Amino acid sequence: MQEKTKQIIIEDYDSVCAYQETFGVPMPTINKDGSIDGLPAPYPRVINGVERSGYRIYELAQQAAATGIPVQNPILGRNTAEETYQEALEMYSMAEKLGINLFHFVHSEATRHIDPLKGRDLIEQSRGKGGITPLGERKLVELGGGSVHPMRINATGDTPHLSIINALIAGFDGTDIGPVIHVHFGGRGIHDYKTKVVNGIKALEICAENNIFVQIESHKHLNNIGGTDGMALAMCLLAEGLGVLAGLPAELSAVQMNVAGLNILADLAVMKAFKETMWSKSLIVVPETFQNPPGDLIAESAHFARMAISAKLGGANFYRPKAAESVGIPTGASMAKAIWATQNVFENTVAVEIRDPYIEERKQEILSEAMAVLERVLGLQRTLAPDEINETFWRQYSKDEMIEKIVQAGKAGVMDCPRAGGWDLKRHVKTHRDKDGIKRYIPGFTPLGVDDRRVAITTEPVVVPEEKKPTRKQKMVLATVGADAHVMGINLIREEFEKAGYEVIYMRGMNLPETVAEVAAEAKADIVGIANLLGLGRELFPRVEGRLKQLGLRDKVLLIAGGRISEKEEEHTFYEEKIANEGTGFLGVDGFFGPGTDPAQCVKWTEAALERRGL
Repeated sequence: MQEKTKQIIIEDYDSVCAYQETFGVPMPTINKDGSIDGLPAPYPRVINGVERSGYRIYELAQQAAATGIPVQNPILGRNTAEETYQEALEMYSMAEKLGINLFHFVHSEATRHIDPLKGRDLIEQSRGKGGITPLGERKLVELGGGSVHPMRINATGDTPHLSIINALIAGFDGTDIGPVIHVHFGGRGIHDYKTKVVNGIKALEICAENNIFVQIESHKHLNNIGGTDGMALAMCLLAEGLGVLAGLPAELSAVQMNVAGLNILADLAVMKAFKETMWSKSLIVVPETFQNPPGDLIAESAHFARMAISAKLGGANFYRPKAAESVGIPTGASMAKAIWATQNVFENTVAVEIRDPYIEERKQEILSEAMAVLERVLGLQRTLAPDEINETFWRQYSKDEMIEKIVQAGKAGVMDCPRAGGWDLKRHVKTHRDKDGIKRYIPGFTPLGVDDRRVAITTEPVVVPEEKKPTRKQKMVLATVGADAHVMGINLIREEFEKAGYEVIYMRGMNLPETVAEVAAEAKADIVGIANLLGLGRELFPRVEGRLKQLGLRDKVLLIAGGRISEKEEEHTFYEEKIANEGTGFLGVDGFFGPGTDPAQCVKWTEAALERRGL
């Protein structure tokens, strides 16, 4: 019983101990005779009076399939168990009024992305932001979390298997490992891509042995950073292959996907492509967020409602209601309103089948690309048919063989997207969102090694700027600070500064503030741009300034920052007003550019500031 789980604990015992020490939670221990204490029995298991099991979540998925109404999967996690529970009670109260059950996604602290054995400094400087702590998970269950509405926790990053052991001890029914293999998540944390894939499989093996429901992979994240639907489907299918080899039952596996709400026929086509090929028994649909939210949040709410229609008509098992907000973590009250609005859409939208040839054409376009990518990743010399992709198909490969094929494909640019974060993965592709709302490749920038006749290529006129040498004398260092893996916004800023002629040294995600200042000193940078989307700017930005002062460089460097002033919706206005009234001095920076800033305005402001200071 639990032989793989025990073996993983033994193999990675140093990391298990580091997790215990760093996060302050008791973890399993190895005795002198090799036995293990502190590992609870697998699910189903009664915890705090409730029988916990991933099959609780699968039962909700079956309910959705039978009724035609997706079960809502709201996301809400605060920095303490007490606060999370109190905020969640607002959601639970609304669910009770509506007579529905929820599948509560409890968002975890951002530090989970980091290996506690190798990145403790990054963890320590980013504590208490982004969601609930490992200790908070355990307390949340004790307070009553998950007693009616089953819960899952996210465990992405370097060492998801450690976070899942904690979730099993705490009593969470499910988890979010995925993306297991997405190249986007090569940038989350400090490990190389192969280590991430290996640790992802360990996480799947723990879920399989302990009956934990798992979101195994995500179309959403690749889609959000410019990837195509076909590439995302290929990656999700590969992750499912790893799930099969890990022994995970299909009933405990789910994939997540975006609907954009821009083109209902395109949304239905991508959902059909996934449902016809996926091995997992559950589909979790998530609304695509505005990249630049409108000032009027009522408009944003309407945008999310439109996508709820796609989710229902496409036959989703679960749907993520989205609370309109200008920051990261909504209140329980605003999420409760989103739950009410979403259920109203579900119950008052007629479940018609839309028969339009466009849906089938677009579905085939997605499947063609997905199969072409799979053929290249797996080294096949024949054309794959979508109906071949099943459990038997994946069992022809060994676990080690699959790991090697996936890693090599990532490093060769076969699996790629425009703003992927993996430091050791090859970058090549460029995409364009066409007028019909679909992302397609720009000619000449399709996935390397994949037959370009089998992928979706835009026919719209797109001008790709030629790479050119910097034309300005000023040099810029750009980085996120703290355990922040969000790289989309900072990539937009990088592209805008490069377009304006600046040389940009891009440090990607997750950096110590002092390291950024030291790189700026070594590079003789004139501008330093830093970002944090977790509401940690007040703590981390002044540390960059402090190190620049120690190096005698503060007066020689323009220091600008971006991100969220606060992660919580209710605190956001306070800090906006503080900046308006007092300036940015309390953040230790010369200028601050928050959510919704036009990158061109950031460049314009910087140029004027450089001129004023004679830099």
